[in-house]
Amino acid sequence: MATEMIATRLKIDEERVLEALQLAEEKLSSVNGEVTLDLSSVRRLDASALRALQSFAEAADAQGAKVLLLGVDIAVYKVLKLMKLKSRFSFAS
Repeated sequence: MATEMIATRLKIDEERVLEALQLAEEKLSSVNGEVTLDLSSVRRLDASALRALQSFAEAADAQGAKVLLLGVDIAVYKVLKLMKLKSRFSFAS
């Protein structure tokens, strides 16, 4: 029997990046397929948000879910690249 792939899209608010990522990680157990994080309103990531994003990526890997980052600002992309997190995600505009 084939497993149904279900995509989930979550909007991340710049004012609550850490909380949103923690909530998204908690919801991963109900995701089967791809998770899209809409970062279009996020212009910067602080250290705690980067740790939360890394933790989210690890949890998604363990769950077998792919993570797509949508609308990533160039400054955020550069930070992800610098911190060697870029390869953990797929990107879309």
